[in-house]
Amino acid sequence: MTSAPTLIVNARLVNEGREFDGDLRFEDGRITAIGSGLSARANETVVDAAGRRLLPGMIDDQVHFREPGLEYKADMAVESGAAVAGGLTSFMDMPNTSPPTLDAEALENKYQRAAGRVRGNYGFYMGTSTSNLEHIQRLDPLTAPGVKVFMGASTGNMLVDDPVVLDAVFRDVPTPIITHCEDTPMIEANTARYKAQYGDDIPAECHPDIRSREACMKSTQLAISLARRHGTRLHVLHISTADELALFEAGPLIRADGSRKQITAETCIHFLRFDRSDYAELGHLIKCNPAIKDPADREALVRALAGDVIDVLATDHAPHLLEEKQNPYTKAPSGLPLVQYALNAALELVHEGHLTTAQVVQKFAHAPAQLFDVKNRGFLREGYAADLVLIDDTPLTVRREDVLSKCGWSPFEGRTFHSRIGSTWVNGHLAWDGTQLVGAPNGQRLEFDR
Repeated sequence: MTSAPTLIVNARLVNEGREFDGDLRFEDGRITAIGSGLSARANETVVDAAGRRLLPGMIDDQVHFREPGLEYKADMAVESGAAVAGGLTSFMDMPNTSPPTLDAEALENKYQRAAGRVRGNYGFYMGTSTSNLEHIQRLDPLTAPGVKVFMGASTGNMLVDDPVVLDAVFRDVPTPIITHCEDTPMIEANTARYKAQYGDDIPAECHPDIRSREACMKSTQLAISLARRHGTRLHVLHISTADELALFEAGPLIRADGSRKQITAETCIHFLRFDRSDYAELGHLIKCNPAIKDPADREALVRALAGDVIDVLATDHAPHLLEEKQNPYTKAPSGLPLVQYALNAALELVHEGHLTTAQVVQKFAHAPAQLFDVKNRGFLREGYAADLVLIDDTPLTVRREDVLSKCGWSPFEGRTFHSRIGSTWVNGHLAWDGTQLVGAPNGQRLEFDR
């Protein structure tokens, strides 16, 4: 699909650490000019940004769109629409589906499912199990952003805790490894202790004590030791504790000499906007793995994001039906739907003075592109894909009736953000006009420049 020539004028462009006034032209899905005082051409659509911020589309390196196998609660088509409405133009989807993505055939099946149905650009991770090492060894690194290792039990049955298998995966993987780090024996012992006291109806506020900071720390230390032993590129997902921050190197993802950090960290938007005090009101709606923890952890994570200890901001979008969340603790699933309002929530950190818009763009767009070698996306650069987000600085109150995710609810309901998503373009096509999704699905398969 080709896109009509479009010129955005009078924008406040945010890109590569800078904010500057300028214009941007795109056609045939690509940015063709960035400058000042660009003149409109015949038959060109002109959008007057009127000083609003223009960002590259966000790249979410961690989503669970639940397809195949769990389409009753989410699917690629619907969730990608919610993402685009939230300014997230590319996503990387997790392998713990049904069946899980454990070989090249299952991986390609997901790409085929996405083609023509998905509103954002898409990549799919290969998963690991105790028995698919040969599939990981044969993986074409151009077909997946990375290989996911569940070093702690979460959703599904993909826990890899055999030390021999773990060592071999870290030794042989041809892509970056991304890890879920929690120590399962510690969690199981904590669960048994709380069940002895409460039965199945454990209070939700006990979740951060069951999925404890010690469980996170122990598993993260193990992953880092394996990566250092084998020289593996390791990306530790959803850091939730202040304790783990000391394990990571501060500084830019791409150093001044052009080298890249070997071991990187990600945190998620819910760890920056919620803390233990919110369980009293929201209960299982904010139950997730790893758990949302203390106010001091939330504050430390925000500082780590600003200080380049944490490299990437993501969502870990993991929808479940509301009725599932209303089950007793031991049966209530973990995960939150987040893609539609994650960028709004991140921009609250700008309004509060914790981050600049340029830092949000670095963590939520530039860094995922750099870390996973995404080709020609994640930046406002001539020749790059026209994945763009225009921000309106007008208040937005989250209402359940506006939620686009199939699960139909958001943990942010009732909260008012200072900014909203005014427009989203995907590959040069307007996909969100500020009030509704428009046009046909236009997402493309992500390419990796390795």
